[in-house]
Amino acid sequence: MPDKQVYEYAFIRYVPRVEREEFLNIGVILFCKGKRFLQMKYQLDVQRLQAFSSEIDLTELEQYLEAWDAICQGKAKNQPIAQLDPASRFRWLTATRSTIIQASKVHPGLCSDPKAVLDDLFKKYVL
Repeated sequence: MPDKQVYEYAFIRYVPRVEREEFLNIGVILFCKGKRFLQMKYQLDVQRLQAFSSEIDLTELEQYLEAWDAICQGKAKNQPIAQLDPASRFRWLTATRSTIIQASKVHPGLCSDPKAVLDDLFKKYVL
């Protein structure tokens, strides 16, 4: 068990009407400091999203998720948040907000392979 490291994850949610607090999981973000790992994975199931909210702007939603992913990877050069260390980027992305893209509460765990955990969480709770 010595190779197991603490990881933290949150679900990425689509919240079409914030005041109603209804959401649909569309992705997962996972951070593991010990393994120097920060990645997110998402998928937009168009039929499911349109059934959930007829007012959805898929282009806007995709742009938001692409911005989140660029910040997560530290590749959004014009965004100061993307220049922060991975832990700070994770905390910023999972901070409470009132927008159509929100993160769930952060949950911890132990793992030796954070990529496998990310894939498993995505398969179980998003697909």
